[in-house]
Amino acid sequence: MVKRILSVLQKEVRGLHEAAYVLAVFAIASQVLALLRDRIFTSQFGAGEVLDVYYAAFRIPDFIFVSVASLVSLSVLIPFLTEKLNSSKSEAREFINSIFSIFALVIISVSAVAFVFAPDILSRLFPGLVDAGKFSDLILITRIILLQPILLGFSSLLASVVHVYQRFILYAISPLLYNIGIIFGVLVLYPSYGSAGLGIGVVIGALLHLLIQIPFILKQGFLPKFSLGNRLKTIKKVMLLSLPRTLALSANQIALIMLFSFASLITVGSISVFNLSFNLQSVPLAIIGASYSVAAFPTLVRLYTNGDREAFFSHVTIAARHIIFWSIPAIVLFIVLRAQIVRVILGSGEFTWTDTRLTAASLAFFAISLLAQSLVLLFVRGYYAAGKTLKPLIINVFSSILVIVFAYILLRVFNSYDTFRYFIESLLRVEGIEGTGVLMLPLSYSLALIINASLFWILFQRDFSKFSATLSNTFFESLSAAVVMGFVVHQFLNIFDDIFDLNTFFGIFSQGFLSGIIGIAAGLIMLHLLGNIEIKEVWRSLHKKFWKTRVISSE
Repeated sequence: MVKRILSVLQKEVRGLHEAAYVLAVFAIASQVLALLRDRIFTSQFGAGEVLDVYYAAFRIPDFIFVSVASLVSLSVLIPFLTEKLNSSKSEAREFINSIFSIFALVIISVSAVAFVFAPDILSRLFPGLVDAGKFSDLILITRIILLQPILLGFSSLLASVVHVYQRFILYAISPLLYNIGIIFGVLVLYPSYGSAGLGIGVVIGALLHLLIQIPFILKQGFLPKFSLGNRLKTIKKVMLLSLPRTLALSANQIALIMLFSFASLITVGSISVFNLSFNLQSVPLAIIGASYSVAAFPTLVRLYTNGDREAFFSHVTIAARHIIFWSIPAIVLFIVLRAQIVRVILGSGEFTWTDTRLTAASLAFFAISLLAQSLVLLFVRGYYAAGKTLKPLIINVFSSILVIVFAYILLRVFNSYDTFRYFIESLLRVEGIEGTGVLMLPLSYSLALIINASLFWILFQRDFSKFSATLSNTFFESLSAAVVMGFVVHQFLNIFDDIFDLNTFFGIFSQGFLSGIIGIAAGLIMLHLLGNIEIKEVWRSLHKKFWKTRVISSE
């Protein structure tokens, strides 16, 4: 039985759409677990002090992960590993050993330093939490979670091997196990160990994320060993290539840390509202943007390495078309159904109606940049596949600076000008609620990401003159369908408002679900009338039964 399960998990999946759909299926499952996790958190704690502390505790470990573990990320290692495997398996194995050794030394040392100085760092990052009664819990959880970047970093290293062999199912199941560990922490460990149990659950999830890949890695003979060998020249090359990406990701994390810092100064629960809405908007981002960009990356590397520029451009545009095709309707659905989404997923237990309204409004501002965020993931991987890391660095650092600048300016304007504040509160129906200033944080984030995507688009248009023209039909057709979809959903929300009891879970779920289904049907009809090519490609890919893709034996 175990052997059969491992065989399924280790299947090779080929083809952009097939791989993207496999990743999307598991992304959906992972996000469902993540939403269940958030529902458990909000039910037990509400958007209050405990969740503020828990989410703030991730900031230092996450910063370490993206700034150090990015050295062993898929985007950086796959081109090198592919090249080494083309030469010999033993050379690829020595390469993995060398990278593992350097990474282990660096990330363990950095995590140890962060462990020692955590109290001082946290007090400076989150001044609004220093006087709170749970600041000691913030230090404790942070120190426990510092094991996470080490474990996830090792997992990322192994994932590069899994990715090269196109074992997308194995790669995609890891986040499922990560969330299972976190859920175990809050349900089982927290009642016995308090705040420490929450941190231990995160570590268990990270450990499972790593362990699921071990059997395949052992089978291929790639379990890393501590050995630098004679690969210092190659290691230096990897470091130089990864440095721009590391700086870009670090800048993004610094921007998020600053947003959390701003949130800590608004009202109790602001960090929770921001993080919960960020998690909700990450669902379509993971399903659409991440799935297509991750699935496209190995092929983009191969095509660019082989000098097939035309095929490289074609592969990028195919992925971009489908990202646009899925993202625009998702934006409309999330904006129109924001209240229903938040109430169904998070609205239970200690999560109040005020928490719901603020989180729904924050989600709406995040949603407007879903297309931009998804395209940025693809653009960045396109440049990394081509070995060009300087442009993504400059654009992403600039975008991160914009996030901070926009947040500071918008918070000042929001607090200083009543007209602007009343406009925002009326637009999102959050009048008379304390802490509405937190809405300026997702708005700042989205504005910066839209500018980020626009700059990438301009650069791609410069490199490939037909880029915009190739995507124009998809954009127009998807937008048209989304407008029809949004109008129909809104109308049926009003109709079902008089049919269902909106004070119950079943009532609010039925209202949102049925309105969404009817709206999607209207959008599909519109796409059919427009002769949309993407819907036909999706249908053909589904008919290939991608989940039954033949397993191709490895060498």
